[in-house]
Amino acid sequence: MTVDVKQIGERVERESALLEQIRVEIGKVIIGQEYLIDRLLLALLCNNHTLIEGVPGLAKTLSVTTLARTIQASFHRIQFTPDLLPADLIGTLIYNPKTGDFTTKKGPLFANIILADEINRAPAKVQSALLEAMQERQVTIGEQSYKLEEPFMVLATQNPIEQEGTYPLPEAQVDRFMLKLKISYPSKAEEHQILKRMAKSAPLIAVEPVVTPADILRLRTLADEIYMDEKIEEYIVNIVEATRKPEKYKLKISDLIRYGASPRASIYLTMAAKAIALLKGRGYVTPQDVKDIGMDVLRHRVIVTYEAEAEEKTSEDIVKQIFDTVEVP
Repeated sequence: MTVDVKQIGERVERESALLEQIRVEIGKVIIGQEYLIDRLLLALLCNNHTLIEGVPGLAKTLSVTTLARTIQASFHRIQFTPDLLPADLIGTLIYNPKTGDFTTKKGPLFANIILADEINRAPAKVQSALLEAMQERQVTIGEQSYKLEEPFMVLATQNPIEQEGTYPLPEAQVDRFMLKLKISYPSKAEEHQILKRMAKSAPLIAVEPVVTPADILRLRTLADEIYMDEKIEEYIVNIVEATRKPEKYKLKISDLIRYGASPRASIYLTMAAKAIALLKGRGYVTPQDVKDIGMDVLRHRVIVTYEAEAEEKTSEDIVKQIFDTVEVP
């Protein structure tokens, strides 16, 4: 196994240049937000979807758009609004009165990268129209199902629920997002740099496409091959089980958790830990990789009780307590 890890490490070293190219291109437009950019790259490597939450003006949409421009792939931005219909996403059948036939008009979901902007501005029936595309990688229009081309990923932005005019996402849909990211304000120094770059009417610097879909598929294969020791696999299972049976791990938080994390959490935590090791230039996973990505995978999968809300305890508080308590291998 040592030989295999060494070979994987050599391949990771070779591919790191490509990942760095993507970062350089995004850095031409985006200042700071390293956390957001790394997590978007991670989602790309894991072939999965990401939900990005933050107040308006934090470059959520711009970051996703810039990432899409670095990839030679199709990209659609969908602005979610209260009057949006499911057919506006997936497409519809159009009747031709001359021939008496129906023709299929495909919607904007037929692209490699979808930016679902302000996803919680649309009602549940529209949000639910994304479910089949996100999980099955296909769209059904009438009686016909159409496979979506790879890579396919949904990068959704949302404003905090407490803002006016928003609808909470259905829990079934939230669980289909591999990561939920919370974006905060830039530092003072970063904001000064943003002012210098953005406070002008000239268009932004053009970003060059540096990655092809074939490159992405190759990087995904490499991410799957990153070595993970069985002890770390057990650590991941323990973390997820602690969200369901906290008393087993001497955690007195049972009354704060309504629902623990689903089996998707174990799968996504494993995939994300491998991808973050690849982004760090390593061919193997460490327990710290699991800790680094754990909050983003679990914060939307641990549902708190009314008692927790009364005590002003969030799912993030509970996840942090679990990581602090469960024994590290």
